[in-house]
Amino acid sequence: MSLLNAVMVPHPPLIIPAVGSREDRKIIQATTDAYKKAAAFIHEAAPDTLIVISPHTVMYRDWFHISPGDWAEGDFENFGAPEIRFEVDYDEELSDVITYRASDMRFPAGTMGEKAAWLDHGTMVPLYFLKEAYGDDPFPAILRVGLSGRPLFDHYYLGVLINGLAEELGRNISVVSSGDLSHKLLESGPYGFDPAGPEYDRQIMDVMGAADFGKLFEFSESFCDNAAECGHRAFTMMAGFFDGRQVKAEALSHEGPFGVGYGVCLFTPGDTDPERDFLEGELRRQDEKLQELRAHEDEYVSLARNAVETYVKEQKSMLCPRMTEDRDLVELRSGVFVSLHMDGQLRGCIGTIDPQTDCIGEEIILNAVNACSRDPRFPAVSEEELPYLEYKVDVLTEPEPVLSADLLDPVKYGVVVTSGEKLGLLLPDLDGVDTVEKQIAIAKQKAGINDGEECFLHRFTVIRHS
Repeated sequence: MSLLNAVMVPHPPLIIPAVGSREDRKIIQATTDAYKKAAAFIHEAAPDTLIVISPHTVMYRDWFHISPGDWAEGDFENFGAPEIRFEVDYDEELSDVITYRASDMRFPAGTMGEKAAWLDHGTMVPLYFLKEAYGDDPFPAILRVGLSGRPLFDHYYLGVLINGLAEELGRNISVVSSGDLSHKLLESGPYGFDPAGPEYDRQIMDVMGAADFGKLFEFSESFCDNAAECGHRAFTMMAGFFDGRQVKAEALSHEGPFGVGYGVCLFTPGDTDPERDFLEGELRRQDEKLQELRAHEDEYVSLARNAVETYVKEQKSMLCPRMTEDRDLVELRSGVFVSLHMDGQLRGCIGTIDPQTDCIGEEIILNAVNACSRDPRFPAVSEEELPYLEYKVDVLTEPEPVLSADLLDPVKYGVVVTSGEKLGLLLPDLDGVDTVEKQIAIAKQKAGINDGEECFLHRFTVIRHS
């Protein structure tokens, strides 16, 4: 058995005596006590390598960064305590094996990227308690893993991958999943209050306290964003280490007196359990879902899918078919937006307000190709991703000017905000955009329009195909 145990812990620097005041530490004494128990739990297991998953090491949109080299150091100087210092050895053999295997699989993870051997506070706060628990005993090597902008499922899969490779190398490992919960628990807190904050903390502690890891994927992106959570991806990656195993979980503490949630849980793997083989089950569910979507998609979505698959596989744009059941595709002109999604997250979106081609079908092809290859927010879609993409095609009506924001409705109307040559557009009925004010603010932000600049509003409707 390679996986010995795992812990979920927060990383507030103020919990370190040289950083936080005595009064602050008294307020979170329950977290401190639980932290010490979690550190002893790891020490007693005596792992060869400690896997530390941190939200505050370098994070890339489309890449999981594994810290390179054979060592790293860090201190709490940024928090007023330079004397609290750490130096750790990295498990370079394990990081190399992960990098090579991920490259062979074309999975976006490895040591490519930031090379600085400097530890982040999401790693050092757990290290403080672990070093205290180990005392003079030899400290294990570290594998520090960062998060990514990629879907939750990829985080889970990386946990599965690392656990399997550690087992191949004969490493006994423990996992430290470092992450705070919601940052919006109190109006008096540093990030203010949102109702999603305490609800997120309640749900995540229920899920983690029962090791009901499949439910981690049921948290919507907008819910997590509104809660301003910190550790959800880290917890999901940790869950991947337990794939196919029974898990004994123990929730030790949860509190959030400063407006940020701190939760501590312990996890011990049990026997193999096919019913907890979440990876295989999730792959099967994704495949079934995509097959169902394809069976019911209309000509607009099918055309977008064919355009993307043709471009990614052959590096050329397909011709617009002229034999269609919906003659609007080849007889009408309109602005079109094509959106690509994977695992419930946006994977690319490009569109036109005014038509650039001779018909809607050609407009779909143009924007589908651009969405998969030229959206500056995302890398180009790879052939391996094609089976998992979901598509939305929005056909726009001609924008009409409005003199007042009172004439807008974020569910019914999209909005175009202009100021001089600056232009920002937001489609209607988007998840998390529930007020006119938020809709206009996001459109202005996209356009680079500052507060106080004179701007003009247009509204439009869409026919959505998905």
